[in-house]
Amino acid sequence: MTGAHGEFTFVDLFAGIGGFAVALKGLGGECVGSVEVDRRAAAVYSLNHGVNPLGDITELANEEVVAFGPHTVLTAGFPCQPFSKSGAQLGMDEARGTLFWNILKIVEARRPPVLLLENVRNLAGPRHRHEWEVIVKSLREAGYHVSSRPAIFSPHLLPAELGGRPQIRERVFITATYWPERSGQDPAPVVENRMLRTDPWDLELDLPLDSRRYIPGCEVSAEETRWIDAWENFRELIVGRLMRAAPRAHLDEVRLPGFPVWIDAWVDERDLVIPGGTPRWKEIILRKNAAFYTMHREALDAWLALHGVRSFPPSRRKFEWQAQQESSLWNCAIQLRPSGIRAKRMTHLPALVAISQTPILGPKRRRLSVAEAAALQGLPLDFTFGSQPDSASYKQLGNGVNVGVVQHVLRQHVLRDLDRIRLIAPGLASALGLATVEPDVLDTVLV
Repeated sequence: MTGAHGEFTFVDLFAGIGGFAVALKGLGGECVGSVEVDRRAAAVYSLNHGVNPLGDITELANEEVVAFGPHTVLTAGFPCQPFSKSGAQLGMDEARGTLFWNILKIVEARRPPVLLLENVRNLAGPRHRHEWEVIVKSLREAGYHVSSRPAIFSPHLLPAELGGRPQIRERVFITATYWPERSGQDPAPVVENRMLRTDPWDLELDLPLDSRRYIPGCEVSAEETRWIDAWENFRELIVGRLMRAAPRAHLDEVRLPGFPVWIDAWVDERDLVIPGGTPRWKEIILRKNAAFYTMHREALDAWLALHGVRSFPPSRRKFEWQAQQESSLWNCAIQLRPSGIRAKRMTHLPALVAISQTPILGPKRRRLSVAEAAALQGLPLDFTFGSQPDSASYKQLGNGVNVGVVQHVLRQHVLRDLDRIRLIAPGLASALGLATVEPDVLDTVLV
């Protein structure tokens, strides 16, 4: 199934700003349909892809209409709406009323050779086991060869030459091939959540970061600087005390607490009260904080008073140091999270998220820019967000897919089901350079 201009065709559901479109166009695909309900995201998609995808999938795919024509690959970064657990029936009837049901209407009407669905890591977790089983069973009932085990992958696991990026962003992919004869089988997932890159990442060099320290809109406020400076002084204080307690210890051997530091949990161990019903993980943190405070009480009380830490917002009275051996908090990538201030080494960044947690680049004394965040998702240098507020762009990037990971997962899927895909989607196999790969060569290209 080959398009007029591309080697294969695809539809882009829940299209966002077009991460899937960038990935599949980069492989030779032609987009023949897209839909996105968010007006701002649709406007960015239009700027970069020349097509306005604005629309509602519930109106474009339902019992009365399927407004998408034939295509080779169906992509969807769909929202995971809860499935009802009432009754014992699984499958498409139970998916009714969810956005996944609308995807299934297109799948049943058009039978695209390949499905490439993406979702958050938690979809494959124990809390969503039921939803996962409904999705897999529904696709098998529609004639698809799909694994019951999730394909989980992150861009930091992938070499840069294959599109990897220094971002820990685990996402679940559901990949399927229309293969009714094998719809009852359970193949292996197309990727494993393991490191394929051999060298450690260096955020400064591998992204790379913009050399400027000042970028409009990326400033760290005076109040944020005050919080970070206070916790940097905390780091200096504790390291100094530990060094004096063990004068022969090397600086690299001195460790700050590896557990989350909670100011509001600082009480003398003798006064600690653990309420009944407290989860075990929380009890452990409370006990560790009480012991830590008791050991350093005099110094910590002076530090609290010096910086007025108890007047900080609750989330800024919590601190997670995950950058052992770094000599300063300002050398780290810093996140101001609802759960506290977290510091990591400047090797790679945590996942971009669709809320206000844009990482602070300590050595730059500024936040990650929109352009840097776009590069972290693998978008091209000429990708534009127009004149919309940066906050909207960060949100869209946090909701998006990583281009390199999408391409890697699709390629691995085609390799797994290559014999079938050569028959029903030869243009896709050709676009990936796999049309003539011999079976005995597959072991050398599968990773």
